[in-house]
Amino acid sequence: MIGKTGRAERAGVTRERILTAAERLFAEHGVFAVSNRQVSETAGQGNNAAVGYHFGTKTHLVRAIIRRHAEPVERIRERLLADMDDSADVRDWVACLVRPVTEHLADLGPLTWYARFVAQVATDPALRAIMAEETRASPSLSQTIEGFNRFLPELPAEVRAERGDMARQLITHTCAERERALAEGTPTARSSWHDAATGLIDALVGLWLAPITPGP
Repeated sequence: MIGKTGRAERAGVTRERILTAAERLFAEHGVFAVSNRQVSETAGQGNNAAVGYHFGTKTHLVRAIIRRHAEPVERIRERLLADMDDSADVRDWVACLVRPVTEHLADLGPLTWYARFVAQVATDPALRAIMAEETRASPSLSQTIEGFNRFLPELPAEVRAERGDMARQLITHTCAERERALAEGTPTARSSWHDAATGLIDALVGLWLAPITPGP
């Protein structure tokens, strides 16, 4: 029994090392520019088949990285929802979309790769579908979107869809660009992830509440 426990613990450590190495390499170079061999070597694994042994395909590895971050983001959003008391302010609902991500990035420490990893995944249709599938599994996010839609002023369906896509792009790539700047030591517009979230929320509220120009 002790032997099995020891093997399980070692396997768990190896999996975490592989996930960390893959997340960094995917963030910096793109998912399909990185081989499983490179991930294994960066994770300190002498066996170049370690990624396949522990995760199977590269898409399974991507899904595992997404799930690794999903739980802490979920906990933060649940806390924010509990504090909102079903607010009727669109800004509060936008904050529930943004702050769980930025708070999680702040909690990870001064050097992170997750925002850039998400941006890389978002550029590939197949991987983007995995991200969307995992995102839909979040109860707190479903609750947030439901509340947001309930208090958002009426918009034509095509405008709502267009602005939803704009909002996703803005959240994804604003976080990725700030994370890149922090990694490279270049100046950022805001001094903290909290302040960066405030600026992002300001922009998104303006986006959603902006007037619609009448057609010809």
